[in-house]
Amino acid sequence: WSSCLLPQQSHFQVKTNYFTMSDAVVVKTRKFKKNPLLSRRQMIVDIVHPGRANVPKTELAEVVAKMHKADPKLVMLFGFKTKFGGGKSTGFCLIYDNEEACLKFEPKHRLARNGMFEMKEQSRKAIKEAKNKGKKVRGTGRSLAKHRAKRAAGAD
Repeated sequence: WSSCLLPQQSHFQVKTNYFTMSDAVVVKTRKFKKNPLLSRRQMIVDIVHPGRANVPKTELAEVVAKMHKADPKLVMLFGFKTKFGGGKSTGFCLIYDNEEACLKFEPKHRLARNGMFEMKEQSRKAIKEAKNKGKKVRGTGRSLAKHRAKRAAGAD
């Protein structure tokens, strides 16, 4: 580790799959896999951040995008856990090849976190009423009834 920690750098340093950010933060990727069916690259990201509670995902997205020559907007970071005692975090990263693939395959809540999708506000009561209205219909008309109930709840 000491070979890749550089003292107080203002720019990112490239060392194969290591990146050193300012404040001696090291970003490493492992278990890299290309997933052509989902038009993405996926990997585990290890961050060593001594003296810091954690590193913001926006900063990490820029660093990982620079490492893999991608657009920071198409980098999805999630599932980060800080190790006991702090100083090291591990999470998962997906880098999509294009925006269409990202919008198609990525869950809506993660798109909303990254500002690529607008979640509409719906009351808890409206959601439950729509669910119960859909439960009352049986057979082939069930999916249509669910759809109508959702639209009615959204209109409220």
